[in-house]
Amino acid sequence: MPDSTALMTDHYELTMLRAALHSGTAQRRSVFELFGRRLPEGRRYGVVAGVGRALDLLERFVFDGPTLDFLQERGVVDDATLDYLSGYRFSGDIWGYAEGEIYFPYSPLVVVESTFAEAVLLETLLLSVLNHDCAVASAASRMTWVAGGRPCVEMGTRRTHEEAALAAARAAYVCGFSATSNLEAGRRFGLPTMGTSAHSFTLLHDTERDAFTAQVESLGVDTTLLVDTYDIAEAVAAGVEITGGQLGAVRLDSGDLGTLAHEVRRQLDRLGARETRIVVTSDLDEYAIAALAAAPVDGYGVGTSLVTGSGHPTSSLVYKLVAREGDDGELVSVAKKSQDKVSVGGRKFALRRLDDSGVAEAEVIGIGHPTAGDRNDRQLLQPLVRAGTITGRESLDLARERHVRAREELPLLARSLTKGDPVIPTVHD
Repeated sequence: MPDSTALMTDHYELTMLRAALHSGTAQRRSVFELFGRRLPEGRRYGVVAGVGRALDLLERFVFDGPTLDFLQERGVVDDATLDYLSGYRFSGDIWGYAEGEIYFPYSPLVVVESTFAEAVLLETLLLSVLNHDCAVASAASRMTWVAGGRPCVEMGTRRTHEEAALAAARAAYVCGFSATSNLEAGRRFGLPTMGTSAHSFTLLHDTERDAFTAQVESLGVDTTLLVDTYDIAEAVAAGVEITGGQLGAVRLDSGDLGTLAHEVRRQLDRLGARETRIVVTSDLDEYAIAALAAAPVDGYGVGTSLVTGSGHPTSSLVYKLVAREGDDGELVSVAKKSQDKVSVGGRKFALRRLDDSGVAEAEVIGIGHPTAGDRNDRQLLQPLVRAGTITGRESLDLARERHVRAREELPLLARSLTKGDPVIPTVHD
């Protein structure tokens, strides 16, 4: 992978830069905001994820020799633009919603203030990270909430692009997933990893008992045995016998999971394996997890639905210029006014308005600096970059804790999986 991330961008950003340098407007102080005009259809809230990844990529957003050579060879830039890019370093300020925070329509998830030239080049980088990671996080949040404290494990690597899989594992962890099956995600982000075996391991052996014996002898009695390759009842009985009743868990990966979980639980208890857990997989999403709430299930493995945002693989976030320097040196509000893509000009502040019991009432978005507001108003924008220096890095565990707190602030309706409007309104102050 190249060290520079500067080409993780669209050609038109360099086209705009080239023309702005030519017109003399490239150095105008500008404010860009990254936001969504709406939540994905039917969703009650969204979740911010990818902030840390975006900051890491921003740190490597420089135009090194090979990058400049590519641009010159392709004729993307002229000599003046090439000269500018050779010394490019983002030197402005960035504010944003912290990782794990909840967001709503028009929430300014990222606010970038710098020159036009510096800020416009970050559009695609920021959007590609947050559009993907927020989509996965928003799905993951719904899944862990309906799981009701039962652990969820991310298992979607084989259902998406190899790099997207790493980002998805990270976003899922922010929203409460306990582990990932992806070892590179474990190494890169420090996530817990777990995994046991697939049906191929059972099929490799002459008998299912031989496969279980090999797995237990290798991994110990606390391992998880996949019991639905042939006959589930026979497999469960064999697993309990081989482990002397100390089997850690069984995994169900097909069939009517709710009914099977009840049958397996009764069998395990009858055999004296009352501590053996039941884990279920097989194309789970938040609806399937909710349907299993009354079943004796101890954990969930989630793959395809999670890494594809459970039907919404992008968050539809946009990056728009909302203010720029006028002739008098002051910022002038600007905004697109097309009928179905309305933007609100001006540099924003953002508050989460809470009632006296600490429950969220509204997302308050205003222009300029926050008013005094209610005593329960919580400011949402945090400094991420100051004068080009990254200040907003934090651990994923802090992001996990923040997500739990922010989610618990929401009205009870936020738990609903039925389609509807955002659980609180966005109020423009």
